[in-house]
Amino acid sequence: MKGAPRSKEFDDVYFSAENGFAETQHVFIRGNGLPEAWAGRDFTIFETGFGTGLNFLCAWRLWNETNAGRKLYFISVEKFPLSRAEIESALEMWRGNFEGEFAALLENYPGNLSGTHRIAMGENCMLTLIFEDVNVAMPELNEAIDCWFLDGFRPASNPEMWSETVFQNMARMSKKGATFATFTAAGFVKRGLATAGFDVKKIQGYGRKRDMLVGAKL
Repeated sequence: MKGAPRSKEFDDVYFSAENGFAETQHVFIRGNGLPEAWAGRDFTIFETGFGTGLNFLCAWRLWNETNAGRKLYFISVEKFPLSRAEIESALEMWRGNFEGEFAALLENYPGNLSGTHRIAMGENCMLTLIFEDVNVAMPELNEAIDCWFLDGFRPASNPEMWSETVFQNMARMSKKGATFATFTAAGFVKRGLATAGFDVKKIQGYGRKRDMLVGAKL
């Protein structure tokens, strides 16, 4: 695939130029042991960086295929939200992968790109979009998280997102055994998560990226 969308703020792509859909499956879905981890129960995912919404759509689609009788809560913080038109353009090539989910996201995506938006995506999914700096938003939340998608551009481009504030609040809100996955394998991210009480492992990354990090709250 050519021409992956790029953030103006961070001069970094929103997903892999090789295949963003396949990257999400490798990093965030399989990296968190989904769908096995959510089988037969309600489940809460917290994402740092909503971006184009690709990770959300992949998770919700898989939920509908494997756990539709339960409730998915998906919380995502985004400091620089894209418009509805930008999301549609970025993900048009994968419209067919999501059937009704893509249309539902576009229909319900908030026009006001500020504040907190709680959006009922059908009967089995609650999407909460928080358009704010993650370092400001997370300390104000009191959620119980099963799974973390850490996806806020590479640390070299956006170091403020990969902060002690984020790691410590992850630890505070994580249920015991809560998992995380991220495309990065940066040493300070690994150390920060370990210090916050996560068991951190380095595994094979997606495509040309050699390593990525996964783990769980001890």
